[in-house]
Amino acid sequence: MTFKTSFVFCILLYSILKPNLFFMKYLLALLLCSCIVPLAVCQDIDGLETETKVLDSLYKEDQFYIGVTYNLLAYKPKGISQNGFSSGFHFGFTKDMPINKRRNMAIGLGLGLSFNSLNHNLLIDKKEDSSIEFSVLNDSETSFSKNKFSMHLLEVPLEFRWRTSTAEDYKFWRIYTGFKFGYVFANGSKFKGEPTNIKLNNIDAFNKFQYGINLSVGYNTWNLYAYYALNPIFKSESKINGSTIDAKALKIGLMFYIL
Repeated sequence: MTFKTSFVFCILLYSILKPNLFFMKYLLALLLCSCIVPLAVCQDIDGLETETKVLDSLYKEDQFYIGVTYNLLAYKPKGISQNGFSSGFHFGFTKDMPINKRRNMAIGLGLGLSFNSLNHNLLIDKKEDSSIEFSVLNDSETSFSKNKFSMHLLEVPLEFRWRTSTAEDYKFWRIYTGFKFGYVFANGSKFKGEPTNIKLNNIDAFNKFQYGINLSVGYNTWNLYAYYALNPIFKSESKINGSTIDAKALKIGLMFYIL
């Protein structure tokens, strides 16, 4: 990723995440990662132009990753619909471990952070006995400007990686697929409307451990990305109208890899 591309990408993320102050500090970290680091690498390369190029026969594709997704709810309860833009922001590092002599196949093990929000008409409220209550908002009966919940996860991706890279070619096709194991270290919900605003944090109704399958397909820096959760967002005792809420996360977007 060039400096110009990184700068434009960061401006795009800023316009998306500007309303949410929580994400701004992570955008600054992204800017340092995607702009300053590539500049330092380029300076090193310029200083080696006059030297003989030595190929690393044991090269690895250790990579930082940065992703932006549109988040969806799969298996929504009856009457539940999404509204507004539900976004996800993901970044981390993956350790590459080649498993064949050509080194175009590998196992990747990483560590990252994932920040997600979903806008919908599922109201999450706390009753007088401190238990959590779920209900469906009806636009004709309840006036509201915002209703969403958010999840912040520590994630461990485990991937099988196939690519067309070589020791001297850093632009290549790739297919990365595998599992992501996540721990929800923070969550919350926010409702702005009538008769009163509701804001809850660290709701016990969320599953702490969430996991699913993921797929990245693309060329060089730009890659299509998809993630499908294998377990529900909420615990089994979380119900609406007597039925368990089996909604699962589905994320579709772009993933960027930086060597």
